[in-house]
Amino acid sequence: MPFFSTKILGHAALVSAMALGSVFAMNDVAAAAKPQATPSFNGPVYAVAYSGTTVFVGGSFTAAIVGGKKVSRQRLAAVDARSGNLLPWAPSADATVRALAISAGVVYAAGDFSAISGKKRDSLAGITAASGAVTSFQHKVSGQINALSAGSGRLFAGGRITAIDGKARANLAAFALPAGTLKNWKAGTDDTVHALTVAGSRLYVGGRFHKVNDARSTLRLAAVDTSTGALQTGFRPAAASAVYALTADSTGVYAAHGGQGGRAVRYNAKGVIKWSRVFDGDVQAITRLGGITYVGGHFDNACTTARNAAQGVCSDGSLRRIKFAAVGTDGTLTGWAPEANGVVGVRALAAAPELGQISAGGDFTVVAGTSTKRFASF
Repeated sequence: MPFFSTKILGHAALVSAMALGSVFAMNDVAAAAKPQATPSFNGPVYAVAYSGTTVFVGGSFTAAIVGGKKVSRQRLAAVDARSGNLLPWAPSADATVRALAISAGVVYAAGDFSAISGKKRDSLAGITAASGAVTSFQHKVSGQINALSAGSGRLFAGGRITAIDGKARANLAAFALPAGTLKNWKAGTDDTVHALTVAGSRLYVGGRFHKVNDARSTLRLAAVDTSTGALQTGFRPAAASAVYALTADSTGVYAAHGGQGGRAVRYNAKGVIKWSRVFDGDVQAITRLGGITYVGGHFDNACTTARNAAQGVCSDGSLRRIKFAAVGTDGTLTGWAPEANGVVGVRALAAAPELGQISAGGDFTVVAGTSTKRFASF
């Protein structure tokens, strides 16, 4: 069975139609995907991350809502991805969780907190995925962490960071895994980092910065070596606006951009744009599944051309895509459109290829006409 159903086409039929050259960008009838039954949350969800058949959730909520009843979950929770049931995993953070990354059975969380489950942890913590126990991973953070990514035997953190454990850092830091020790890895930016993703030996970095490692031509999006922190000069994208989220695979680097309106952009390994899809609001989240790029944000429409005007209004016509959209391999808009509400909309997306599933977090309370508060799985 397809992992979601639509009013017009199932996923398999949609992909087949695209292969036959159907142009969904010309079809203004949105196919609505119904979300799976899952818990809701009483506050915004900022981060979602998969590990096996579990999807971990972080945010500023204090309860999950199951069957109309509140169940205490202090800014961290876990959901069974197959059944949609809330799991007993329940470590508690004393303030907002902004980012999650998972490696070797440990959930790494970053945010505004000073303690996890009563144990002092300054904005960064490791939590056992199986039991919820807080690990020994502990560091003093000067600044705010917005993004985490794990790979190449390391955990990478990005945000507005000035020091870790009293050692100067310029918005980026790296920790050895599983030991958790701070690495003498000093890639840095001159302004805020919002997004990180590891692909092979590269760490892709996105945000509002002008320079990485004090080098020109690294505006808002760049790649550094995961081992040395050296700038990867072969990747030169010259991003036109702030980057809020990133994902990468063998087909390229996919970025969620803000700006005048917003854009979802596919870059190749050299930073050349392969396609760009324009929306009338910021794209804040992006993930990939089955060759399709899924995006979320606070847009209401996808523009039919690359031109937009003041406040992101589409200049040459638009297609209704409220807070969610999906883009095919050639940049063509697909018919997947499970419309959500809210101003901020979707803050985070994650995919589980082995499950054929994506999950979203944000500020929405309705998805595809169904009460789905701040977390949804498809």
